[in-house]
Amino acid sequence: MPDTPVSALDARQQKLADNARVALERGNLDYVLEMTGQILKTAPGCVAVRRLQRAAQLKQAPGRGGMFSRAFGRVTVAPFLFGASGKDPAQAFAAAEKALAGDPGNVGALKQLAAAAEALGWPETVVFALEAVREITPGDAANLIALGEAWLAWGRPQEALRLADEVLRTRPVDAAAQKLMRTASIAQTMTKGKWESGEGFRTKLKDEAAAVSLEQAAKHVTSADMTERLLEEAQARVAAEPGNVNHVRAVVGGLRQLGRLDEAVAWIERAQALPGGQGDAGLAKEATELRTKALEVRVQRAAAAAETGAPEGGADGELAAAQAELQAFRLSAAQALVERYPNDLAARQELGEMLLAAGRVDAAIAQFQQAAKNPATRVAALTGLGKGFAAKKLHDLAVAQLTLAKAELGEMSEQKKAVLYELGTALEAMGKREEAMAEFKAIYSEDIGFRDVLDKINAYYAN
Repeated sequence: MPDTPVSALDARQQKLADNARVALERGNLDYVLEMTGQILKTAPGCVAVRRLQRAAQLKQAPGRGGMFSRAFGRVTVAPFLFGASGKDPAQAFAAAEKALAGDPGNVGALKQLAAAAEALGWPETVVFALEAVREITPGDAANLIALGEAWLAWGRPQEALRLADEVLRTRPVDAAAQKLMRTASIAQTMTKGKWESGEGFRTKLKDEAAAVSLEQAAKHVTSADMTERLLEEAQARVAAEPGNVNHVRAVVGGLRQLGRLDEAVAWIERAQALPGGQGDAGLAKEATELRTKALEVRVQRAAAAAETGAPEGGADGELAAAQAELQAFRLSAAQALVERYPNDLAARQELGEMLLAAGRVDAAIAQFQQAAKNPATRVAALTGLGKGFAAKKLHDLAVAQLTLAKAELGEMSEQKKAVLYELGTALEAMGKREEAMAEFKAIYSEDIGFRDVLDKINAYYAN
């Protein structure tokens, strides 16, 4: 059976859940535990209520001492765990709940909760439990894979892809992560197709009540007021545990959602400086994305100012400076990524394109030559090599690379048009006008509006 949303609880339980939320904000932890315990007895799959319960347990945990944790830590390796004892899932789930009530940081109990929830058909609860494990042991690759599979089972392939990527950044040959990446990629493509065709929409919205529920969930997620409140809670957790990287991550997420990007950058730098954040590939990737987004916003604002302000007012200069800073940062980030992951040929392709745009042709050619070894980036790399050789006026070498790229492409596509155009341009530069026109005509017959192909064809026939 599926997890239980709060809206599916009866009116009395919904009221208890709301009271528990208010009590948590006020620090009345015993009341929170009492109310959430009552609800979860009859609705154990209600994750929203379980999150309230865990938040209260974590706040209260320091006062309970570590005796139970040590005791249960010894027991969790014994064969009574779910899957090794023959216990039914409900009993295993209840045992894990009892253990977590005494020690919410017990990883063994959280994993048992996840295993039992999976058997009971509660995918969101599985994600909840494994996310809790991740907060305690963020570097556990096996748990990250299990969490990715749980997200996939819940129908969220994008989250599964993110976790697979996180593992592969530090363990590029991890077979389980590679399998998760492939499976999640296929699932994401299929899901997208269903929603675009309307099939997924009709399946998910079988009745008006389901539509209202989704709309309310979306409002909950996008509410600025709610985000502000969650941000304040995250900042309070950081104040209580300044060394906890996950709490800082939560602050970064809130700031990002609110569009306060410069603040988010400052906080993520703080996370990277913590012991748990140093060398974290996922954190480094997020930091790069945030800095890039912040610079992009700066460019957009400078562009708007340049459009409305007089050039002599300095707006054009500010725009040029912002664009240069953004380009320099992107190039620096791409170089750092290649230095860290020299076998990531897709990253080399991206770096090559940036170097070529910056006029550093020889350096770009070196990156394209490596990227051409990757089937996924081979055509783009050959095209980049062609453009690089053409920039150096080595047109015969450019034609050779672009001809190889052309041979690897089938029916006409945007990528093939670009390859044919570059090939035609290189042939034209060599004085081979008829051969060049053959390439331009192939584009013209499919897309008369591609770049300046129309002008080239008209000029050819006019002469």
